[in-house]
Amino acid sequence: MKVAVIFNRARGKETEMKQGPLAELLIERYESMPRQLQMASRYVLDHPDDVALMSMREQANRAGVSHSTMMRLARTLGLKSYEDIRALYARELRNPHAEIELSAPVDIGGDDQGLFSRIGSMSDTLAAQIASLGEYVSAKQLLAAGDALAGARRLFCLGGQAEHAVAHHFAHTLSFLGEDVILLDSGGGTGVEPLRHAGAGDAILVVGLEPYARTSVEIARKAADLGVTLVAVTDSPVSPLARVAHHSLIVTARSQSGFRSVVPAVAAGELLVGLIADQRGIDVEGALSRAKEELAAFEVYWKP
Repeated sequence: MKVAVIFNRARGKETEMKQGPLAELLIERYESMPRQLQMASRYVLDHPDDVALMSMREQANRAGVSHSTMMRLARTLGLKSYEDIRALYARELRNPHAEIELSAPVDIGGDDQGLFSRIGSMSDTLAAQIASLGEYVSAKQLLAAGDALAGARRLFCLGGQAEHAVAHHFAHTLSFLGEDVILLDSGGGTGVEPLRHAGAGDAILVVGLEPYARTSVEIARKAADLGVTLVAVTDSPVSPLARVAHHSLIVTARSQSGFRSVVPAVAAGELLVGLIADQRGIDVEGALSRAKEELAAFEVYWKP
């Protein structure tokens, strides 16, 4: 592995720093990279041994970026995946004098540089928001909410406006697993009739992000009054849904484009489906196979 000599002004002497096989290319392209890629590049430059020995996800965590950023760094350097970077650094550890060959790096300069940076920033933000659901506090919220929903006699779900898509995806995915879940339509007055006989032992998932749909808040409060266990997927611990919910999952709705993003809420819903399936002992692969066969009999799927 190459060694660079750096003059340490604080100590008044020269120090040695290892350089990996991609160091020169990373330094050459550093200034033209978006900030997230610069952070990933800085980590690779500063920790060449770790690149060879640690997993990509662990490196991403230490670099303060998402794992997708590490993958984009590899493609920017003309490699197919980050594993190719790790392989180069591992080979360098074994044989410091090995020669490397790289394909032409992806050009991110010129007129497309701003767009490239914009797309990278947007995707990194989404990836980080979803990854945060696995952190300790969010994981505890998910486990508690999953237990409450999995143990319910009947399941309901509700989402107003853009959040209706989140509730619909939750209900649709569970139905594919053979589970009954009632999707309440807050857009019309008759869509909440199934709640008339709901009570203790039932549970409802309500999705609400600012600005909160009035009907969603009112229906959630009514369900709580009936004794229904309320699980809220919302964006603040002091939102009107969180204040009446038995369990809350706090997600972010911010996006790099200025509009509300439902992607973290959709991810939370999918995680809840997975927890419900685990708690109820559902054979996911078997249930999905049966559902596809049943729908195929109705010619739901396109055939060439």
